[in-house]
Amino acid sequence: MSVVKLFLVDDHKMIRDGLKSYFEDDDDFIIVGEAVNGHQALGTLKETEIDILLTDLVMPGMDGMELIKTLKDQQYPCKIIALTMQSEPKHIKKILGYGVDGYLLKTCGETEVRKAIREVSNGDHYYSPEVTGIIMEALSGNSKKWDRVSHEVPLTSREKEVLNLIIKEYTNGEIADELFISVRTVDAHKRNLMEKTGSKNVAGLVLYAIEKELFDDVRS
Repeated sequence: MSVVKLFLVDDHKMIRDGLKSYFEDDDDFIIVGEAVNGHQALGTLKETEIDILLTDLVMPGMDGMELIKTLKDQQYPCKIIALTMQSEPKHIKKILGYGVDGYLLKTCGETEVRKAIREVSNGDHYYSPEVTGIIMEALSGNSKKWDRVSHEVPLTSREKEVLNLIIKEYTNGEIADELFISVRTVDAHKRNLMEKTGSKNVAGLVLYAIEKELFDDVRS
């Protein structure tokens, strides 16, 4: 495994220093840069190659939301994890809609930060349990918290089965076992679902299900 290059964006030095301390003795990860807001980050990233960017959302100047949107619009080749105190559904929806790879609340500790970074570096997504809980609460009947923005699209019965299991946090392997299909077929269904719904990632699929109130049994 090659060394994963991390970049930190937060206007509080204490937060940046705390994050840096998590990886001082870890040879698998290295902090290659830091910035106090989006403007400074964009200037530094022009000359710095990174793998994962961790950014706060509320900062003076260019905030994290604008930074994330800019990097996604520019198709900058890095993974992005939001690290924030923002737990309101409208913020979660907006940021997940941009296609971030992780959403961490600052109430988390070192273990969760390291877990999130490792999972994202391995190509997965990671969302704090609190964030997942807010999404699941909306799915279980409190969907009025979410604005209806996506268009209705026809899904096949198999695609709905796959989507329902995705919402229940099944892995690709578990979905394959449950539906007696191959992992490759699961991947194909996920790609089709994202294309049909206009989602950028699994979180987008969950948001689509919330908006359309597709399932009543998400807690079963």
